[in-house]
Amino acid sequence: MNPPISWSDFESVELRIGTIIRSEDFPEARKPAYKIWVDFGDEIGIKQSSAQITIHYSQEELIGKQIIGVLNFPVKQIGPFISEFLCTGFYRDDGSVVLAIPERSVKNGSKLG
Repeated sequence: MNPPISWSDFESVELRIGTIIRSEDFPEARKPAYKIWVDFGDEIGIKQSSAQITIHYSQEELIGKQIIGVLNFPVKQIGPFISEFLCTGFYRDDGSVVLAIPERSVKNGSKLG
């Protein structure tokens, strides 16, 4: 376990809810991944990222799913694709990823806190 952090440390992480509106294969990725586009609401807009979630999710079932994203990481170039946020999830023992999702629908752009 990591050492404790302060409340201000936690507040500095921009965790927001968004809805996946588009998904594509990402054949150039080193590990199997999708390109996803997520609507984070009027204030933030649509952001794109890659996500290594191909084991448990089809592209079709991702559309309309709300996810939690970290929006204040620096933009990252992943091959020919620019990742604008980090899609959050949990690693299983086999290395696959299960998305961190809200239990109920929440307004896009809402901040976790």
